[in-house]
Amino acid sequence: MKIAVAIKQVPLRDSPLRLNAAGTWIDEDTLSFEINEPDAYALEEALQLREKHGGEVIVISVGPARVSQTIREALAKGADRGIHIESSSIDTFGIANLLATALRAESPDLILTGLQSDDLGYGQTGVVLAELLGLPSSTIIMQIEIQPGKVRVKRELEDGWFQHIEMPLPAVLTIQSGLNKLRYATLMGIKKAKTKEIKVISLDGAAEVAPPSAVIEKLYAPEKNKQAQIFQGDPKTAAAKLVEKLRFEARVL
Repeated sequence: MKIAVAIKQVPLRDSPLRLNAAGTWIDEDTLSFEINEPDAYALEEALQLREKHGGEVIVISVGPARVSQTIREALAKGADRGIHIESSSIDTFGIANLLATALRAESPDLILTGLQSDDLGYGQTGVVLAELLGLPSSTIIMQIEIQPGKVRVKRELEDGWFQHIEMPLPAVLTIQSGLNKLRYATLMGIKKAKTKEIKVISLDGAAEVAPPSAVIEKLYAPEKNKQAQIFQGDPKTAAAKLVEKLRFEARVL
């Protein structure tokens, strides 16, 4: 069974974020990066499925040269090989197009992604990828059971409800965080990862890849506008002034 896992490299949590000089994106020169946590759970599920059913796990990621380090970390945890699509795209549709183009050549039986990314949190890449590939998909997956020619999954709904559905393979699933306990890379795994293949490809500008559907022109920090106002006079007068402010300026009454 061939399982592909789409992973993303994101800034470390609690990283101080500063805008670049052009004001078009975050200044990445001062940041450290790690694998997106929801994608780490997708990777863990793929590794456990391979242990049960055999086959291989391929990790695929879109991004600049630094992304190769995150792919190498996934290989150290047990993935068999990696695909690095070198691109500066951050647009969901553009990234999904790049992933779809590369994955068509692999023809995996199952594609897993995290539910959403820790940095942008769109939660769209998995379902857009499925649509581009013409594959069935399901989201917020809590459990996966592989059956002959199909997959049975457990989805998390609202208020403690769950949904069990079946779909044919190949399929695309987005994995809920916390599905499994994440494994650490062993010393032997780190050593083996150095010899595993990472295929580097560039698809920017390829005829079969659609251009980005969104372009960020400007980013800026929210304006700080905190102020305090003290009402003078006796309690009754101060309370009346407060009510007036809340009713006519804040408009919360």
